[in-house]
Amino acid sequence: MQETALIAFTTFFATIGPVDVAALFAALTPRITPAQRRAMALKGVAVASTILLLFAIFGEIVLTRLGISLPAMRMAGGILLLLIAIDMVFARHSGGSSATEDETDEALKKQDISVFPLATPLIAGPGTMGAVVLLTADAKGDLTHWGVVVGALLAVLTVTLLLLLVAGKMQKLLGVTGLNVITRVVGVLLAALAVQFMFEGLAASHLFLTP
Repeated sequence: MQETALIAFTTFFATIGPVDVAALFAALTPRITPAQRRAMALKGVAVASTILLLFAIFGEIVLTRLGISLPAMRMAGGILLLLIAIDMVFARHSGGSSATEDETDEALKKQDISVFPLATPLIAGPGTMGAVVLLTADAKGDLTHWGVVVGALLAVLTVTLLLLLVAGKMQKLLGVTGLNVITRVVGVLLAALAVQFMFEGLAASHLFLTP
């Protein structure tokens, strides 16, 4: 279970990107009071947690109803996570795990960014949703396995909240270079995990078995 917890924590940390989310949050809220920023952070994480927990609870049911096999989900999730990892390594923003330029421009004009873009897509983005469905469906009814995955998700969300609460100080401390270094290192780890997911999906699909 320790391996499951480590894989889940690393995957969620990479797809949510708490450090990047906190840096962007600080950039989007330069003129509000600390109390307002704290309220936005709490509301944003609460909304994102609700969305992701719904995916964790009903994700496998949705896959079954749609006739999507776990190997297919592993391949799709691996491809999506690999694309996100490539963006992280090359410091690009395509919208898979962060807000696009248009979304950021819209957010700058809003007073309350807790739901959009903080809760989604910054925290509960497409990559994170896919990872939640993939990792919880892999539990195959094992409540202990499922609980470990959800626990890892809640741990990353807690880290995200803590970083949001000190976003301004963290941004000044690390600077742009420091943030990019952390993002690239995590991106490399996520790329390896994504390829592993695809390998496991191909192996479980039995496409390459000789008759």
